[in-house]
Amino acid sequence: MDHLNVSIISPEPGNGRNVVALGVVEALAQTKNRVGIFRPALDSNEHFTNALLRAANCGQTREQAMGVSPSESRLDPEMSRATIVANFTETEAALDPDAMVIIGSDKSNVGDPGRFAFNAAVSADLRSPILLTVSMLGRTFDDVQQTIDTCTEVCENEGTSVIGVFVTDCKDTQADEISDLNRSSLVPVWAVPFVDLDASKDLNAAQAAFESAVQFDELLQTLGQPFTAPTTPYAFQYGLLGSAKEHKKTIVLPESSDDRILQSADYLLKRDIVDIVLLGERDEILAHARELKLDSIEQAQFQSMNDEQMLEPMITKLCELRAKKGMTPEQAREVLKDMSYFGTMMIVLGHADGMVSGAINSTANTVRPALQLIKTKPNAACVSGAFLMCFKDHVAVFADCAINTNPDAATLADIALQSCETAKAFGLDPQLGMLSYSTLGSGRGPDVDLVEEATALVKERNSEIPVVGPVQFDAAVSPAVASIKAKGNEVAGHVNVFAFPDLTAGNIAYKAVQRTSGAVAIGPILQGLNKPVNDLSRGALVQDIINTIALTAIEAQ
Repeated sequence: MDHLNVSIISPEPGNGRNVVALGVVEALAQTKNRVGIFRPALDSNEHFTNALLRAANCGQTREQAMGVSPSESRLDPEMSRATIVANFTETEAALDPDAMVIIGSDKSNVGDPGRFAFNAAVSADLRSPILLTVSMLGRTFDDVQQTIDTCTEVCENEGTSVIGVFVTDCKDTQADEISDLNRSSLVPVWAVPFVDLDASKDLNAAQAAFESAVQFDELLQTLGQPFTAPTTPYAFQYGLLGSAKEHKKTIVLPESSDDRILQSADYLLKRDIVDIVLLGERDEILAHARELKLDSIEQAQFQSMNDEQMLEPMITKLCELRAKKGMTPEQAREVLKDMSYFGTMMIVLGHADGMVSGAINSTANTVRPALQLIKTKPNAACVSGAFLMCFKDHVAVFADCAINTNPDAATLADIALQSCETAKAFGLDPQLGMLSYSTLGSGRGPDVDLVEEATALVKERNSEIPVVGPVQFDAAVSPAVASIKAKGNEVAGHVNVFAFPDLTAGNIAYKAVQRTSGAVAIGPILQGLNKPVNDLSRGALVQDIINTIALTAIEAQ
């Protein structure tokens, strides 16, 4: 991100927060060419946003400044966060701003205990540090300090950080005490006088109050401080869509009779993220789409499995690929009645760049045609299955969680190297951990020997990849544990690519982490194939399918 994002949120949004929001937007507009605003949760009848839009200088519309309604954010926070990230990203792309000021939820008569945490989480999703506003009204200075501390902890738990604090609704007699608060704080604290915007609507008074309290140079210096932006699951998932859209690819979806497949295709087609080929009869698919109230499916390509113009070259090529198995044209025609084989052959013939299947078909039915017809890359000894594990503030790769039951050392090394390439493809700098029940010789046994041998092979095949192994999971992820168990090792404690010693360990681990930590698991990504074919869980949700189609398109790039 080459521009500035900042969020302004408060545990009690109202006059004070609005004075700060207006002041920050006006200050930035004086020094930046293009400043926009964004309201993640906004009531359509609210009016203060119009003043913020006038203060900004991007020429944006109110619609471009809106995420979801307050009721949506309250009743379905997870879907709301996904929608907010999508709308914000699209607004950024349209405006190309130098700075975006994100202003949290407004005060409401509807009680919402989770509102502040939601605003903090959205700030993390939008990769934004926070300017916190806390009102003096009805509070002692000790109350204010405890409120700041509590809110700061909530923000940090959500993966972002508070870079400055505005204590609003202050009286002149409180200036000295605010100065004491500022001296003891790790971030700047500003005291902003009380302005009753609800009563006067006097924006000039609000501007004067802000300018009397805040030195613009100090504010801009605070906003310019280095900030390590988190990567939340919602940000990462939408980032997949942005990456897929940059270099559009064509993905074939064989299972066009499934509602979830059509809903996912409609979402992606509407946003022009990928080109989609749906296997089946056009009229039947469109009739099904109308029943689901989908309005973008007609933008897809439709491929009948009875189309002789497509079948004839497929049969010829299939017989060529399976010549050693003695396949005849009659047998090939019969095989191509299987949607997975038909879809795979579309990739072989260059009519599609990748395939996603598995909503109806088993993993074996999805993978078998790919192994037989697309085959593995020249440098890949096997196909393996990795998951992108999206935690609250970072992403990791887990493998193999889907394919190889008991890999030998050479296969395990291959899986590890494939997983590092997957990490790079999705913007991660791989730090590889070869997992075991032993850390660097703390335990012995055949299973440890296997991981030691695989680690040595990884180093031999690619000496540039930072790797530690054998290593226990706690020493892989925790710097504190690594300082004891793997003292002096620079990779231990910082691993983001986890190579599990066998399928049992990998599959149990990713499901356990997913279900107990709230991490989003995206995958499996089938690694090692010449062209991307990815498998879905038969219980996949629409968002899971959207993610898998997007990552397949990225792999195809």
